[in-house]
Amino acid sequence: MARSFDSRACSPRAEPRCEAGPRPTVRGRGAPRTRVTRPVPQALTIATSDSGGGAGVQADLKSIEANGAYALSVLVAVTAQNTKTVTMIHALPREVIEAQLEAVFDDFTIGAVKTGMLLSAEIVGTVAAALKRRRAANLVVDPVMISKSGHVLLKPDAVARMTRDLFPLATLVTPNIHEAQQLADLSISSLEEAEEAARRILRFGCRAVLIKGGHLAAAPATDLLYDGRRTVVLRGEWIDTPHTHGTGCTYSASITAQLAKGRPMPAAVRTAKRYVTEAIRHGLPIGHGHGPTRHFYHLPADPV
Repeated sequence: MARSFDSRACSPRAEPRCEAGPRPTVRGRGAPRTRVTRPVPQALTIATSDSGGGAGVQADLKSIEANGAYALSVLVAVTAQNTKTVTMIHALPREVIEAQLEAVFDDFTIGAVKTGMLLSAEIVGTVAAALKRRRAANLVVDPVMISKSGHVLLKPDAVARMTRDLFPLATLVTPNIHEAQQLADLSISSLEEAEEAARRILRFGCRAVLIKGGHLAAAPATDLLYDGRRTVVLRGEWIDTPHTHGTGCTYSASITAQLAKGRPMPAAVRTAKRYVTEAIRHGLPIGHGHGPTRHFYHLPADPV
């Protein structure tokens, strides 16, 4: 039987908070301050830049930091976009992507990795090969395929390459309803169909699937987590707002941060869902299209 989780029942006190570093200690009058150090969880995003700042690498960095981990990034492409549309996409050369991957893995202790928009089959192959070679832990694959404005963000041959090379490395794959329908070759309008889609996607070799149900007609804002043994239904609050640019990136990046901190999968997803719900609730009405979610909603605003 599916287990349910209702994000509306959560206390606001349970929401993620930015984690401040340890306070410095002073030994003796006039002694220099010595900062006490402790291990800091580190999470890596491998994705594309959004010049509008609401999605892509920018959203990932904000979300990871807001969820208490240190954010690292590897850029694979650059977009010219805003809240209304994507006007241009420029892929970075393979050697530039490889150099970034080598740099971060050579120096940092990376507790979790997420991939976002990867654009082409060549980029997918480059990223998958590096992650396999490095035995990357806690890989979250967000199969970003199309923008809200309808711009194709993952070429058809890249979809096949992703399911073949990247999904088998993934701890979690996080498609939205539209992406899940394409991956599973199934129309989804109910939780039962979402679960069947998750079963089909799991066959690509990933360890778990999260169907993001923001566009699920029968149960809006209800997500479904399936790992081959159990199904967890996460019921949330539908917030009527146009300011949802970058929601998928924000959700998957916050899960990645929670995994980097050592949270088990169900708890990581539940915490991330609470976070993204509040980020949507406090979405920013800026630009002339779909405004971004507010990644640091929990910080006090500067007085105007």
